[in-house]
Amino acid sequence: MTKLNMIGSVLKAAKRAAVAYYRLTGKPLGITGEMGEYFAAKHLGLKLADARTPGFDAYGKDGRLIQIKSRSIPRSKKLSGQRIGTIRLDRGWNSVVLVLMDELFEPFAIYEADRKSIKEALVKPGSKARNERGALSVTKFISIAAEVWSKTG
Repeated sequence: MTKLNMIGSVLKAAKRAAVAYYRLTGKPLGITGEMGEYFAAKHLGLKLADARTPGFDAYGKDGRLIQIKSRSIPRSKKLSGQRIGTIRLDRGWNSVVLVLMDELFEPFAIYEADRKSIKEALVKPGSKARNERGALSVTKFISIAAEVWSKTG
């Protein structure tokens, strides 16, 4: 069994616990990032970096350094208004992958944007969240990215 398959087995149990916890409390358990990293590696053929590697989460087959962002968005909610975590331009990464999952942590789409596109979006005047905190909305990220995997196809 590969390391990625072993991670998948552990996360399957964690996913059940996270869904049950959310149903009981209405609060997330906090495994979205790990789930997103696993799905990105599984569906895009990435090699996960060691934990806490500064600036990136995975290696592409071509040697790219990839930062992985994840959002779990209930099917009943819209993508607009949702934000992704901080993207720091002072770190050494080549592209950012965004894994979108439903409330059951099932991925439905994965997008990838290169450093140039992200930098242009982050430094564009007009948004304190973008300019100072490196935070893009999910819809903005999708508009500058390419869909690299989807559940439907």
